[in-house]
Amino acid sequence: MAIDAETVRKVAHLARIKTPEDRLAPLAQELTGILAWIEQLDEVDIEGVEPMTSNVSQPLRLRDDVVSDGDRVEAVLSNAPKAAEGFYVVPKVVE
Repeated sequence: MAIDAETVRKVAHLARIKTPEDRLAPLAQELTGILAWIEQLDEVDIEGVEPMTSNVSQPLRLRDDVVSDGDRVEAVLSNAPKAAEGFYVVPKVVE
């Protein structure tokens, strides 16, 4: 697939990129080369290849989902400058 200068001009306009006229032809050649490389990748047989999420296979370490340090409302609120009814009191920030 070949890209011409007019296509580069259109893409640059859509991307809101100011591109000088003398750079359109070299950019078209670069983009054509990139697309040719992508077409080469399409030729690779990937049948039966699992998607890779990491280059090192490691199982996730899981832990039980249990409450370990809850029900300490008084201790947590003791650090607050102002508290009421089990909640922090903060200044109003919306006018």
